[in-house]
Amino acid sequence: MKALIIDDDQGIRWILERVLKEEGFDVEQAESIAEAEALAGEHFDILFLDVYLPDGNGMKLLESGTFDVPTVMLTAETTFGHAAEAYRSGAMEYLPKPFDLNEVRQLAHRVAPIKKETVAKDQVINMDTVIIGRSQAMQNLFRILGRVAASDLTVMITGESGTGKELVAQELHQRSPRKNEAFVPINTAAIPSDLLEAELFGHEKGAFTGADKARSGRFEQASGGTLFLDEIGDMPAALQAKLLRVLETGTVQRVGSNKDISVNVRLLAATHQDLQVKIRKGEFREDLYYRLNVIPVHIPPLRERRDDVPELAEFLLKQAAEELDMNVPILLDDSLELLKRYDWYGNVRELKNVMRRLAVLTPGASITLSDVALAIGHQDQNEGQEGLGDVVRRTLKGYMDQLGYAEATGLHKHLLEQVEPALLVLVMEKCRGNQLKASEMLGLNRNTVRKLLKQYQIDATYFK
Repeated sequence: MKALIIDDDQGIRWILERVLKEEGFDVEQAESIAEAEALAGEHFDILFLDVYLPDGNGMKLLESGTFDVPTVMLTAETTFGHAAEAYRSGAMEYLPKPFDLNEVRQLAHRVAPIKKETVAKDQVINMDTVIIGRSQAMQNLFRILGRVAASDLTVMITGESGTGKELVAQELHQRSPRKNEAFVPINTAAIPSDLLEAELFGHEKGAFTGADKARSGRFEQASGGTLFLDEIGDMPAALQAKLLRVLETGTVQRVGSNKDISVNVRLLAATHQDLQVKIRKGEFREDLYYRLNVIPVHIPPLRERRDDVPELAEFLLKQAAEELDMNVPILLDDSLELLKRYDWYGNVRELKNVMRRLAVLTPGASITLSDVALAIGHQDQNEGQEGLGDVVRRTLKGYMDQLGYAEATGLHKHLLEQVEPALLVLVMEKCRGNQLKASEMLGLNRNTVRKLLKQYQIDATYFK
């Protein structure tokens, strides 16, 4: 097996060569496009290619077909846009700098034997996006998005409020063959249930009081493009059945009509809720779930990728300053550390608001620790924080007050059934579906964990 490394950074070339040789590869190096082109006649099994080279762009070299070799793109950029462009240019994989050496080893053996397939190429895309991050979780997300963006597959986007689910949907649309057609978003939780059907499927004149003229629904408006159904978990049961019919037939019926109207829509859905729990409660159709969950994409909360906070904060601060036509203040190191320690339960949305607040209210050219503390509301979230026992006691008291006397018996079993699956889901997310690691974290036998997953109908593969 033979590898070629094209990168102008001698240190990067050195460490890659060392790792690849340890894995049994013969290695050639080049520090520019011109130097690489001199090796074009040789056979290589894998190519590690930097994006920015002294005499040109590595992606252009890849697109030229000079090296018809399975390729891993190397870049210091950490945006979804860069990942998507790398895949679109024909790369098999995408590796952000600085990289983990074990990941290099795994990529080398995974990519090298694969026959390179032609990937549709497109124009250079705008990198101005807040879907950024160096964390492993975000890089895994970029890989998934980069691969599915150009397809028509239905994507289910999950994540807490404020993580950027609609932004991910917009990016998927903009990097798809449908990008010149409509992107139609609708928040199903924001529209009263009695109006949602007409909003989705349209209505005929006279279909109900106030329907003084016929109107197309969001499916028709999105035909040829992308329909984004946000907060799909809040959709009423009756509408879930009608949505399933649309997905199965590719047609809609307006309210007040029996006529089928064909629609050609790529569907993206999102929710902050656990749909598996709602299925067990009978609140969400299992058949609809599997129709929507073709490609599951989970956006991790900001508190689980704290190392991404400084880069994201500086990006959002610059964006806010430009929008407000102000100079960009400098975030001092201790300010960034406080931002990293904060838990950001409002996720990127909350961070964006704090950066706008700082851009407006910071009196000087730099943002100090006290400026950040004032903007987030206290000196340090970890100081004086309520203990877990206090949180559990307070939450249980409120819950028992709501129960009243309705469930006075079997309370231990009832509460265990509420808490145990939630804990299992959190641990499986943390362990990325690895049941052995989950059992170690829980302090339980692996067979016990397997039985509990089966008991609560939790699919471990969902978290991988």
